[in-house]
Amino acid sequence: MESSSQKNVPAAKAVLLGALASGVNDSTWSVIKMVFLSLGLCFAAMLFIAFASDEPTLILHVLILVFLGALLFLLLSWFLSQTGLVSVDQQMAELGITENQQTGSTKDE
Repeated sequence: MESSSQKNVPAAKAVLLGALASGVNDSTWSVIKMVFLSLGLCFAAMLFIAFASDEPTLILHVLILVFLGALLFLLLSWFLSQTGLVSVDQQMAELGITENQQTGSTKDE
């Protein structure tokens, strides 16, 4: 499914291309999922601390944060399922970047 030039693009450059061009590429979506996983782990730690403190308002606030974080992730997933992923090659073509410009070197020696 991936083209050969897409395999040559490092993940960090693919994420930067995803920030500059329209659409979401697979590398950017993977980074977003990792960020939300980290956010979920932080929320779980905060929820554990809130239940340990026996403070009802703190528990309520953390539960609201957990709800908002889950809702944001679900809405992003739904939006992406409606629009679909874009390949890195399409984003590079939209920005007018050729593969030689992307790697920063020409091999015409």
